[in-house]
Amino acid sequence: QVRLVESGGGSVQAGGSLRLACEGSGSIFGRYCMGWFRQVPGKERQGIATIADNMRTDYAPSVEGRFTISRDNTKNTMYLQINNLKPEDTAMYFCAADSWRCSLVPANFAYWGQGTQVTVSS
Repeated sequence: QVRLVESGGGSVQAGGSLRLACEGSGSIFGRYCMGWFRQVPGKERQGIATIADNMRTDYAPSVEGRFTISRDNTKNTMYLQINNLKPEDTAMYFCAADSWRCSLVPANFAYWGQGTQVTVSS
């Protein structure tokens, strides 16, 4: 069982930056694929970025260049640096973990946090 807690969301103006964090429980955190997802009301959850246990990263084309995913296994924490925020980035951001697959497909992840809200004003 993996427990995930997100933090770092908030309200910012367009062009600003945020750093989201996802702290996980468990001594085997480093063995999991970790991912960031986002969702707006009425729409499907969207994969943003993943980072594998070997540090390989993958990004959705819509965010590549502005979003950076990273992890610090010594702190059981994953991060998402978001630069040049746009109003269309407004969403609830979730982190997720899985011990098997590493992809941008939400259905492939077994463990989820509760989410942190990001709101970007123009």
